[in-house]
Amino acid sequence: MSDLGSEEIEEEAENDLGEYEGGRNEAGERHGHGKARLPNGDTYEGEYANGKRNGKGLYRFKNGARYIGEYLENKKQGNGTFIYPDGSKYEGDWVEDQRHGNGVYSYINGDTYTGEWFNNYRHGQGTYFYALTGSKYVGTWANGQQEGAAELVHLNHRFQGKFVNKNPLGPGKYIFDIGCEQHGEYCQEEKTEEEEEEEVLIPVTPKWKATKITTLTLWVPEEPPPPTATPAAAEGPLAEEPGVPAAGEESAAEGPSESAEAAAEAAEATEAASSPKDMEEEEEAAKDDQADQAEEKEEDTKESELQE
Repeated sequence: MSDLGSEEIEEEAENDLGEYEGGRNEAGERHGHGKARLPNGDTYEGEYANGKRNGKGLYRFKNGARYIGEYLENKKQGNGTFIYPDGSKYEGDWVEDQRHGNGVYSYINGDTYTGEWFNNYRHGQGTYFYALTGSKYVGTWANGQQEGAAELVHLNHRFQGKFVNKNPLGPGKYIFDIGCEQHGEYCQEEKTEEEEEEEVLIPVTPKWKATKITTLTLWVPEEPPPPTATPAAAEGPLAEEPGVPAAGEESAAEGPSESAEAAAEAAEATEAASSPKDMEEEEEAAKDDQADQAEEKEEDTKESELQE
């Protein structure tokens, strides 16, 4: 199978040979709707004008290929669908038996090309879809080859740049779905082999050389909600932060010093109240008071006796 299928099939020119059923004009030429079986085994059913296929018709080739579409003077012209022997199919515009204009070519491996055509070749703007990888080439074509500015789109990234003879070449950039772009260029390197006295240049696949990466913006997932508080009894003892006392430690640490001071003051007060020296002084003072009172009574008694 060629790159575009087995389209190199020629239809036999209409003449008086073969079998025909259908309308004719005054000159006896096939005209109007008719059916023909050609000497090579092909068949045609459709419109005729002045002895030639003209208008819509169905042409069946003996190898299994078939064309359903428009004709002009025995040539495919206008819109039509050609199904090739290998199963590939073209649907689109035709000019003088050539794929020309806009059309879609479906290949037997699942690939498709949708875009412009010129003289049977992919030419102009078009999109080629690769069924095996899911990638697609969106850009310009020249004589059936990827040529010019284009974008090669993959599942999670794409390349934008220039293509020469089906290969990327020169400045370009890769754009990744995560939000960054890698800029660089494809450089063509050639290997030289010496055969006798002649040097032969063997082209190799261009190599990508990155130069810079643009600012990257990463997707950040949402933070999970904070855990709900649970009772201390269910959680058990909490871990203590180093250097920070747990609840109750501060009072336990400072409590002894305050109670010690209070105890010392109370002890001092008790000692002051229960000092033996002070008690003796108080007892002596009490005795002195009693002696003074006794003397006063005696003096009063003597005075009363003298008055009598």
